[in-house]
Amino acid sequence: MPIVRDKKIEVLFSEEVIAKRITELAEEVALSELRNILVISVLKGSFVFAADLIRAFHRAGLAPEVEFISISSYGAGTEAGEIRLLRDIDSDVKGRDIVLIDDILESGNTMKYTRELMLSRGANRVAVITLLDKSVRRKADIEADFIGFECPDQFVVGYGMDVGHAFRELPFVGVVTGSVE
Repeated sequence: MPIVRDKKIEVLFSEEVIAKRITELAEEVALSELRNILVISVLKGSFVFAADLIRAFHRAGLAPEVEFISISSYGAGTEAGEIRLLRDIDSDVKGRDIVLIDDILESGNTMKYTRELMLSRGANRVAVITLLDKSVRRKADIEADFIGFECPDQFVVGYGMDVGHAFRELPFVGVVTGSVE
């Protein structure tokens, strides 16, 4: 069990397992009906997943344009709250197929908000791709089109995901299980 910042972390999805699944996800998107793709990475948590996935898209023969949007629903805590658009995209989405990339689809409120925002701006289609799907916590009526892994009902860190802005740098997804004594 890795120890980071004096915390024990149980690995749920290893670096190798994540890399393999990302290759598979890119191939699934390449085989889908999505065309003229604009990828929008939902910051901050998805930045690591998005970078690896965009490179995998290239290897799968896709050449999407890439944008970033920053939506806040957590702040520095662990419970979802009010949704705020912090940074918008610059591109026109009208007539485009959008692929929203997020780290974890949990309550669904943020992704539903973002999906509806893109559709209201004239996007042709909006597909959602998430590394982790925590469907047991879903509150909004939304499902991902492409899912990396089903996530257990635990607070996860690593691979871009944080708690209080810590642990984003970990190359795996894990759960903080306790402190080193």
